[in-house]
Amino acid sequence: MMRIIFTAVLAAVLLAFAAPLPVQAQTGVPELEKYFNSIRTMKARFVQSNPNGSVVQGTLYLRRPGRMRFEYDAPSQLKIVADGYQVTMWDPATRDFGQWPIGWTAATFLVRENLSLSGDLRVEKIDRVNGLLEFTMSQARKPQEGKVIVRLAENPMLLRGWTIIDNRGNQVTVSLNDMQTGLQLADSLFKNDSPDPASIRRQPN
Repeated sequence: MMRIIFTAVLAAVLLAFAAPLPVQAQTGVPELEKYFNSIRTMKARFVQSNPNGSVVQGTLYLRRPGRMRFEYDAPSQLKIVADGYQVTMWDPATRDFGQWPIGWTAATFLVRENLSLSGDLRVEKIDRVNGLLEFTMSQARKPQEGKVIVRLAENPMLLRGWTIIDNRGNQVTVSLNDMQTGLQLADSLFKNDSPDPASIRRQPN
């Protein structure tokens, strides 16, 4: 289950680094690109609903390009950190560890230097649900890998969260609140502070 949760969060951390492909412009897409590209740093509280019905909370930190930190509230010790080069997951309680280069899957709509939805990440449809705009996006080259549904308030546009649906239909939903942008965020927030992977493998079960 932890792997499912991490894969879904990773997809949010990794939904947009591939080479551009021409696609037809859609109403609302330029506004979405403009909004995300205006965000350089962000801090927000998040609530994450997982496929097994569990709900966890924490704090999200973001600094573009390529840096993000999901820090989960106690009793969870899970941390997911993107340092600009790779994404690391580390849970001291379970010794669950994973590390992937940024761009290993289709990139992030949040931390790319300049978000363009005329590339490998495409908008399939735009809906209005419960007073929010919902942009359903997938990888143009690998649509079978799953989808992300990004939810935003209108007038003014404001990110409210997203849902990741993987290729097995598992869903992880992240909702944001208390969002702040334009903050000075310390480099240390985006530093991988997990143990050396070799030492983790040597530890007894």
